[in-house]
Amino acid sequence: MSNLSNPIFHDETKAREWLEARVWPNGPVCPHCKEANRATLMKGKSHRPGLYQCNACREPFTVTVGTLYERSKVPLHTWLAVTHLMMASKKGMSALQISRMIGKPYKTVWFLCHRIRESLREVHTGPLGGGGKTVEADETWVGGKAKNRVTREPAPKKPVLSLIERDGKVRSFHVPAVTAATLGPIINANVDKATALMTDESTVYPGIGKKFASHSTVNHSANEYARLGGYIHINTAESYFSLVKRGITGSFHHVSEAHLHRYLAEFDFRYNNRTVTDYERFSASIPGIVGKRLTYRRPDSHGCD
Repeated sequence: MSNLSNPIFHDETKAREWLEARVWPNGPVCPHCKEANRATLMKGKSHRPGLYQCNACREPFTVTVGTLYERSKVPLHTWLAVTHLMMASKKGMSALQISRMIGKPYKTVWFLCHRIRESLREVHTGPLGGGGKTVEADETWVGGKAKNRVTREPAPKKPVLSLIERDGKVRSFHVPAVTAATLGPIINANVDKATALMTDESTVYPGIGKKFASHSTVNHSANEYARLGGYIHINTAESYFSLVKRGITGSFHHVSEAHLHRYLAEFDFRYNNRTVTDYERFSASIPGIVGKRLTYRRPDSHGCD
């Protein structure tokens, strides 16, 4: 049986029960007063399924209150199905493709996808790297190809900085420009000073690199991609960028600058959970829905997949 045959992607009750087990692993928690296991399940035809009343503050709630799904008219099982498809596609899946697969309007799916991407934006609790560890820093420009544009003019590119710990996680940032003034604060805030920093020969990095345990570079302009027995390189970052670019040009074709940070969050999340199955990655994405309710009054469809 394929993952998409799972009842949680087709049955609203199964979807709600599955979500409750993950959001409330130890029993219902009131989103209003945060009291745990002090709620009564409201039964009867006049109450919607899964409605609880808190015995402490007397407020009603369901598992979706205070989450990405609060007050959504889209069925919960549809939310979960869209999330799973996004998590199962290595290079991402466009809203148009998902719309065809699940039989929902494109505008609805586009809206869901962007809200899901927002929930994937991780809260960083500490720096990358540390003593004995290596972090690669590299920048690139992402955007659609000219052949995919009506005017056939060169596609505008947006600069992106990625910091990737070898055998660890990646953090990507849409930056206004590639300068020491813009990259320096981001690298300093996200990389432990005891780390071995790896970059290319760009002139923006020497000053930044002085603050770390060591700073090594490779000269791409001289066709140098690794040295010192293959230890000094930024091939991990380059490999990650190739994945992002194939996704943007092949799946999305064009990404607006206003939403680029959300697409980067999607690619980062999949990479950071690359060692698990598609279903496990999908399950791992669910905690991010808490506290991430978005209310786009007029979703702008310009420049999005």
